[in-house]
Amino acid sequence: MLEEVRSRARPYFADAPPAHDWHHVERVDALAETLIDRHPDSAGINEQVVHLAVALHDIGREREDRGEIDCHAMWGAREGSEILRELGATDETVSTVSHCICAHRYSNDIEPETVEAMVVSDADNLDALGAVGIGRVFAHGTAIDSPMYDPAVPVADDDTPAGVSQYNHLHKKILDLPERMYTDVGSDLAAERAQFVREFASRFEAEAVGER
Repeated sequence: MLEEVRSRARPYFADAPPAHDWHHVERVDALAETLIDRHPDSAGINEQVVHLAVALHDIGREREDRGEIDCHAMWGAREGSEILRELGATDETVSTVSHCICAHRYSNDIEPETVEAMVVSDADNLDALGAVGIGRVFAHGTAIDSPMYDPAVPVADDDTPAGVSQYNHLHKKILDLPERMYTDVGSDLAAERAQFVREFASRFEAEAVGER
């Protein structure tokens, strides 16, 4: 079933920009596998549920970015459930995968209630950190036409939820992600990746004002 779901999911990303394309899904899937392998109760994790949820978690992202839907996670959970049912998934699988999709979104404030949902959330957040995460921030900022950096709006004066610039977004959202990790291994990996982001942000600011 997993390959069938991936085949059904991939067309939703046909026109996706780099920050949320199919490569993002593949990276999240690889990160989820790492989190499962290093989890102290890895044998108790339903890997199929995790991989199904990862394949479907962002199928609504482009629709949200175009303003067609309000929340890609909630829409994706409904759409993904229909795909799973059409492919013969059990009600339990549909329910558990749907919860993973709903709970993965940073701004939804839906707490993961299963270890599978925790793994999916952590894997998705890890891909927003580190070198890849920095690249995704600037790629997404370009796609939505936000400025790379605005010295007139320092982070301390930026009262927007996500930041008025891509640089501010690193501080307003990305560097908060380690506090949102649910697994121990996820926390360890997030701390390492966040340190890289902090070092990058510090150098970026120094270069932006001509200090380096």
